[in-house]
Amino acid sequence: MTVDEKLIAFAHRLADASGAVIRPYFRQRIEVAHKPGRAPFDPVTEADKGGERAIRAIIERERPDDGILGEEYGERPGRNGLRWVLDPVDGTRAFITGRHEWGSLIALEENEVPVLGMLDQPVLGERFLGVNGRAVLIEGDKRTPLKVRACAGIGEAILCATDPSAYFTQGQQAAFQRVQAAVRMTRYCGDCYLFAVLAMGFIDIVIEAGFNRWDIAALIPLVEGAGGIITSWDGGDCRDGKTILACGDRRIHDAALKLLKS
Repeated sequence: MTVDEKLIAFAHRLADASGAVIRPYFRQRIEVAHKPGRAPFDPVTEADKGGERAIRAIIERERPDDGILGEEYGERPGRNGLRWVLDPVDGTRAFITGRHEWGSLIALEENEVPVLGMLDQPVLGERFLGVNGRAVLIEGDKRTPLKVRACAGIGEAILCATDPSAYFTQGQQAAFQRVQAAVRMTRYCGDCYLFAVLAMGFIDIVIEAGFNRWDIAALIPLVEGAGGIITSWDGGDCRDGKTILACGDRRIHDAALKLLKS
């Protein structure tokens, strides 16, 4: 599917609406609730909920045939094969600790295939868009095409992950450590923002696990639009979020896959 300019403009409107809700809550002493069931502590705030409500209201009013899947309010089935996948504050732990490593994720799927992905960081004024095979960073009127960097050997690579100790099983941690032992440097934390810096060409590998569809759908077109590779740990589809390996260079992706599987 080629996404037309009207749909792209609509996605920008959704990001504008959620950003207007979220910005006033950042670095404020707001109530933080726990969502039972997923983790010992799974935080949620009114920024998460209000941002998603703002987006859903626009979709429901202007595109009632489109489906919606969001982290906070679940799924509303559509009637035309299109679905918006939403996570208005991906990285709530960073958000509630006053750090900038979070973003609002908006994806458009056609028959469950992500065709547009947007990562909006409304406090920094950065908006990352992947669509129609390209990726761009939008900062006001400035548009910067995104391209991953070349990295010939895994020994030269920079690896990032949010928190393997919290999200990986014991076996997954062992697999991750094999990759970690082979790279030049590893940095932790970052959530969705790690995929943005991969697309910008500042890091080489992102390894994650335990995601949901709303955590990854928007990031697939972004990474691929910048020339990167994003798969599961076995090299297959990663839309279910169970395991994710994103790399800027196919040579590094091949090397990391071998280590994860060994």
